[in-house]
Amino acid sequence: MSSPQRKPHISVIIAALNEEAAIAQVIHSVPQDLADEIVVVDNGSKDRTAEVASTAGAHVVKEAVPGYGRAFRAGLRSISPECEIVVFLDGDGSDCPEMMDRLVTPIIEGKADFVIGSRTRGRRERGSMNFHQVIAGYMVGFVLRILYGVHSTDMGPFRAIRRDTLDRLGLREETYGWPLEMQMRAARARVRTMEVPVDYRRRAGGQSKIAGTLRGSVLAATRILITLARLALPK
Repeated sequence: MSSPQRKPHISVIIAALNEEAAIAQVIHSVPQDLADEIVVVDNGSKDRTAEVASTAGAHVVKEAVPGYGRAFRAGLRSISPECEIVVFLDGDGSDCPEMMDRLVTPIIEGKADFVIGSRTRGRRERGSMNFHQVIAGYMVGFVLRILYGVHSTDMGPFRAIRRDTLDRLGLREETYGWPLEMQMRAARARVRTMEVPVDYRRRAGGQSKIAGTLRGSVLAATRILITLARLALPK
């Protein structure tokens, strides 16, 4: 009889900016039998995000300098050295933490080292994604397929990766291009990557920092294009 599979240490990092309306529910939705620690990175909130997250049981890290990638990097610096798998998600309530097993199980079973939750392949609540977000995911997928032969449909924030694999990628991006950089560097390094469908909801409160304003959409698109060019063009 084979011995039961050892569960690896899993750390969950949640990026949050002014998400006091959603953050407690996000934390409570993380499967307690899977997550060994939950870190919420407060990226300069002006509301009670940090206080609510702490009360909900998360370890709160503050990163005052704005930046999506910068927030996650701050979270990575604070997690346990025992961490073997890192799960990333947003704190606005749009991701579905209760589906975390779909992301970590392939890694635990040795079938992948990096798993991305695809919102375009899952069930999306009406209004949860703008048209340009869907198109951007497919456009990036086209580039990844041309450059590296990797199939991708989304740049969703809900993702899991082995900690040692992530460390080898050497991510540098500090803003909106961070998810794309992870996918491109993983593809170039031939990391065993899998995409699984996940559900996606409308944010629980407040306004999206990317899709919610014209300025946010333009900044995100610009940063993604810069990241794409930096990594794809020959040096």
